Amino acid sequence: MKAVRLEGVGSISLREIAKPVPGPDELLVRIEACGVCGTDRHLFHGEFPCRPPVTPGHEFSGIIEAIGPAVSGFAVGDRVTGDPNIACGRCPHCHAGRVNLCRNLNAIGIHRDGGFSDYVVLPQKQAFVLSAGLPPTHGAFCEPLGCCLHGVDLAEIKPGSSVVVLGGGVIGLLTVQLARLAGATTIVLSTRQASRRALAERLGATATVDPAAADVIDAIAGPTGLMPGGADVVFECAGVRDTVEQSMRIARAGGTVVIVGVVPQGMKAQFEPFDLLFRELKVLGSFLNPYTHGRAAELIASGTIEIDQLISRHVTLEEAPAVIANPPAPGEVKVLVVPYRG
Repeated sequence: MKAVRLEGVGSISLREIAKPVPGPDELLVRIEACGVCGTDRHLFHGEFPCRPPVTPGHEFSGIIEAIGPAVSGFAVGDRVTGDPNIACGRCPHCHAGRVNLCRNLNAIGIHRDGGFSDYVVLPQKQAFVLSAGLPPTHGAFCEPLGCCLHGVDLAEIKPGSSVVVLGGGVIGLLTVQLARLAGATTIVLSTRQASRRALAERLGATATVDPAAADVIDAIAGPTGLMPGGADVVFECAGVRDTVEQSMRIARAGGTVVIVGVVPQGMKAQFEPFDLLFRELKVLGSFLNPYTHGRAAELIASGTIEIDQLISRHVTLEEAPAVIANPPAPGEVKVLVVPYRG
């Protein structure tokens, strides 16, 4: 079969490799769509730990083509989405229910072969059945939506809250929608790209800010800003130094900051511990999707979350290495790798 192979830092290409065979409790899934994530680009640049050579791709869905002899509850022909984060179930974090912090986490697309390929092997415990009528590409959004759900869970948004989202990529735009569903009445998104600002407003943001045209902190939390004194909750969804630092300045006294964006490994950001103390900020990291993948699949199946407007384009496996090796095109939100067209 064809698979995109990450051989090491800066080395990625399409290869012919053996088609995998499912183990006793595994499913062989023919990939219908797999999303290109910022983490895939971090892997390419050596900014996120992985285990090459490996096939990246952790946002995938597809059709079951074969099942292992110990599999139950699934059938050949089912459309499924895969939670890529496989916890061991034995370590202290797993016993405490914090599977995203598992000491032995084994992630599809990072530590074992993923979805930028014709087929992927998926443990049945990581699989969730999708409606046969769901558009095939929508299933690829379950993993990023699950990560956003975890961040929103941690934020504990209350009805009537004010929320700021820093970053207008797919994570930021999904978070805008979830904040609206959670009852936030004021939602401001900051991003440089005009097309993303317009899309955010269509999806539920009450206002947007262009950080290239105004000081973001003043425009949002300043005396004459959109939220004088700051926001109840700030989501950092860009994964860059500037927005990490801005997030703590935009939150109100007693507010909450949730870091959702994946920052490059080794990146440093500055803040004043006295300010953190004096304003009693709650700063939380939100990592992966513990027990949220199934909820994400249900939300997407319900039609409550807008997906189609987030899809920028489809590419083939042949085109995927160049997409991963380069920054997103201006205005691009989510690129989907679709191995089979028809």
